[in-house]
Amino acid sequence: MDTSTEGESSKLAYCVTDVPPWYLCILLGIQHCLTAFGGIIAIPLILSQGLCLQHDGITQSHLISTIFFVSGICTLLQVTFGIRLPILQGGTFTLLAPSMAMLSMPEWTCPAWTQNASLVNTSSPEFVEVWQSRMRALQGSIMVGSLFQVFVGFSGLIGLFMRFIGPLTIAPTISLIGLSLFDSAGANAGYHWGISAMTTALITLFSQYLRHIPVPFPMYNKDKKLHISRVYTTLQDQKGDSLSMYPQVLLGITLSWLVCYILTTNNVLPAEPEKYGYMARTDLKGDVISKAPWITFPYPGQWGMPTVSLAGVVGILAGVISSMIESVGDYHACARLSGAPPPPKHAINRGIGIEGLGCLLAGAWGTGNGTTSYSENVGALGITKVGSRMVIVASGVLMVVMGVFGKVGAIFTTIPSPVIGGMFMVMFGVISAAGVSNLQYADMNSSRNLFVFGFSMFSGLVIPNWILKNPAAIATGVVELDQVLQVLLTTSMFVGGFFGFILDNTIPGSKHERGILAWNKAHEDDSSNTLESGEVYNLPFGISSYLSSSSWLRYIPFCPPGPRVPSSLRGCAADSNALEPKQPLGHPEPSQIIIGVAL
Repeated sequence: MDTSTEGESSKLAYCVTDVPPWYLCILLGIQHCLTAFGGIIAIPLILSQGLCLQHDGITQSHLISTIFFVSGICTLLQVTFGIRLPILQGGTFTLLAPSMAMLSMPEWTCPAWTQNASLVNTSSPEFVEVWQSRMRALQGSIMVGSLFQVFVGFSGLIGLFMRFIGPLTIAPTISLIGLSLFDSAGANAGYHWGISAMTTALITLFSQYLRHIPVPFPMYNKDKKLHISRVYTTLQDQKGDSLSMYPQVLLGITLSWLVCYILTTNNVLPAEPEKYGYMARTDLKGDVISKAPWITFPYPGQWGMPTVSLAGVVGILAGVISSMIESVGDYHACARLSGAPPPPKHAINRGIGIEGLGCLLAGAWGTGNGTTSYSENVGALGITKVGSRMVIVASGVLMVVMGVFGKVGAIFTTIPSPVIGGMFMVMFGVISAAGVSNLQYADMNSSRNLFVFGFSMFSGLVIPNWILKNPAAIATGVVELDQVLQVLLTTSMFVGGFFGFILDNTIPGSKHERGILAWNKAHEDDSSNTLESGEVYNLPFGISSYLSSSSWLRYIPFCPPGPRVPSSLRGCAADSNALEPKQPLGHPEPSQIIIGVAL
């Protein structure tokens, strides 16, 4: 291979601090939004089952609009006042698992009549109270749980957490997020296995079999300006393995959706609700688009005053901890791909703190979820060769606009259930595999590590399954304690992660054997004392200068300490070697971004 050509292809057209032309920001901002669509819209669709909203398309559309709106706001906050890297914020599956566990408790079981479309009157006060009471309980738990993340971030305790968490804790935690959602995937796919299989096949075709076939894509560099170049449809590592496939998920959904529409208009699918395949019709929620408002403004407390339960808060805390861990890995990957120095400690603290604030806002607005960094968008930086944070600012603005236009959310609610099931089968499978991939750091020839991982995974499947089948088995005599144990022990990711954490930190083993050394390698560099780092990570509007000049504010964990080593470097154009990634851009190490895939 021509090394000069390889080096040329790895150069960034714009690094993190540069500002591309406005039209390029909009164009690439749309691309980042499309990449995140699959994960963002999946969360309200899954939550609607626990909220008893399967037959209320209008409310589902409101939830989708709300999560888009809040994701846009959180993205703008993160890029401006948080880690200040080009990293998108959106809903997280780490909070979905404990949320569904909470909604599976006996007191939140959906009434039988809400499962029958013919008996549901979506405008009746009784039905509205059924789903809004559940949403308010979720909101309160998420808001209180997010305060823990705010505290951990702004206090600098995230570094302490990272010392005790390695691959053998992360692997079962992330894997069980996907595995615990198999029932939701099967229920949706079972409405029409043919349509579901077609969706899965299309996504597989576009993301795997065609991944080596380049397609035309708008690109930009300083010599050719805006032009069309051929790129691969998936993000790939140096071995050609796919790292992110979410644009292909959207493409597969769209084509399957179109097939369902054709089959519906030609009356191939049955029109009787009791017949197999009825749920694949596209006209079941045909009135949702017409009834949805053109303009809607989501606002805090739109579903009523949030309520708080101890069980819900404890469950959400398990998800919040997982979200923080994967976000730290995303920050380092994003810095490498956007031409920035490794993020210093104060920037990581600030990023985690802002993510906690984002979860607080998501709870207040009523998305039923929180927010986290999206690693698939981090990988997209390698394709576009534009690492400017202004592109992500454009993405954030675009998501806010989509959240305001009510028709956008309504469109997504009309996706047939079998199509959603096919998407879930791929998406949740990839999440499970993403967790297992973290074992590449640990020595899996070690009987110790095999025991830790195997026991953690199996416990995370066995215990929640048994508790769900025997809910009355937990009877300590204290109702609040019973509820806490019920939520925790039915949350697979908590059970698996708990055993992984305890066993990995108590069973004797070297750091090399446990994978801690390789795991922490990406976090060794601390460039907080260089001016080029300050250009990227310092707060805007001169805030950092004020904080670092103060006699005591500079010692706050999320404030920059002030430069001690002068440097004449200014941005990535001044010296390409100063910010040169350790490997070609566009080919991120799988270990750097796989942690947070789809979470």
